[in-house]
Amino acid sequence: MTGTWTATPPVVVEPAQLPPQPRPDRVKVLHVITRFWAGAGGNTLLTAVGTDPERYEVWVAGCPGGDLWDRAREAGVRCEEVRGFREVLGAGDALVLWRLVRLMRRERFTVVHTHSAKGGFLGRLAAWLTRTPVVVHTFHGFSVHDGLSRRRRLVYSLLERSVRPCTDAFLAVSPRVAAESVQMRFARPGSVEVAPSAVELDEVPFDGDRDVLERIGLSDDGPVVGTVGRIDYQKSPSDFVRMAARVAEVRPDVRFVAVGDGPMAADVQALADELSVPLTVTGYRSDAPALAAAMDVFVITSRYEGLGRALTEALASARPVVATAVNGVPDLVEPGATGLLAAHGDVEALATCVLWLLDHPAAARAMGVAGRARVRAGFSTDVMCAAVEGCYGRLLGLPERPLASSDARVLALPEQTAAPKLGAPVLVDTRRVAGGR
Repeated sequence: MTGTWTATPPVVVEPAQLPPQPRPDRVKVLHVITRFWAGAGGNTLLTAVGTDPERYEVWVAGCPGGDLWDRAREAGVRCEEVRGFREVLGAGDALVLWRLVRLMRRERFTVVHTHSAKGGFLGRLAAWLTRTPVVVHTFHGFSVHDGLSRRRRLVYSLLERSVRPCTDAFLAVSPRVAAESVQMRFARPGSVEVAPSAVELDEVPFDGDRDVLERIGLSDDGPVVGTVGRIDYQKSPSDFVRMAARVAEVRPDVRFVAVGDGPMAADVQALADELSVPLTVTGYRSDAPALAAAMDVFVITSRYEGLGRALTEALASARPVVATAVNGVPDLVEPGATGLLAAHGDVEALATCVLWLLDHPAAARAMGVAGRARVRAGFSTDVMCAAVEGCYGRLLGLPERPLASSDARVLALPEQTAAPKLGAPVLVDTRRVAGGR
């Protein structure tokens, strides 16, 4: 439960002109994440950097490696790359848990905020062992999916449910992800709030520059259909190649691009060669947003996807999109409004949707513009961080926002008037003071 508080009055004297003043204590927050890179990692970085530095001191702990650690340090975030932290369960996890416990005991965090499956399990267990006052977990997606064996699904589900009682509140990157977390009994009913996964909107180009295609060996001739993301099992890249083969049969002028790298990159290129698909696999590219903005149709073929950072960036650049209707994706891609959907694994449906957008360029552009407007309005860092800080505030009893200065007014006495005598009335507007009436 939260209340309100009066706004800070205007500064009368600049701080530099005052005697040294103590800095108010800040709330210490530790984010624990498995992989501090890719989608969830980028989301966590924006949260850590965008949280109010006057109120919160933010730390991040997770697997070593990735380029986000340096960015976080440069932004003033305290970083702990935990030795031995791996993506998969293993014998070394007990040591990782001990290291997290030691960190939490040493720094005495007020809030532990966990992300992803393994980071969520170890981080919340460590927070419970150290009696951390507030524990929050964000669902970016789910480790339990149809691609796992029955035994592994059971183990992962039990681990996720075992730390549910250790968690004070849950966040989810989209409404459908929030609902799924309750349906799978990973979160208590009524305990999940939505914090839209932000993207760095200022770095996403709007008007696609087709000249960037020359960087990957493509000319500006003919439509380009592409995807961006890690080339691995989750993204189902072979479905993208098979979809491309069907599109190419009807539209031989279309070129296809897969921007990214991963364990299945060589297999994807081999399948494209086998099916005679004109596919360019670029590997990792720092200019991926610019390449995506130059595509005529953006496609994701994922088996499971919390929301999809690359998808959000593609919409932010006004690309018409075709996506698989998994997890939180339909919250963002609404057929006929911001793109088209197909069932996962339905290659024919994916190809049909891509061809429809290519054959209806005016409608495709309009959907792209609508998608851009939606993302620009609701997926900024400010919107996400306001939701995260609102969650912290409700758990800590901090007000969500101060009252505007006009909501609690004191009628100033004229400068030439002497201070009132004791008992003399001072006019105060009490209609809205600290939530009162």
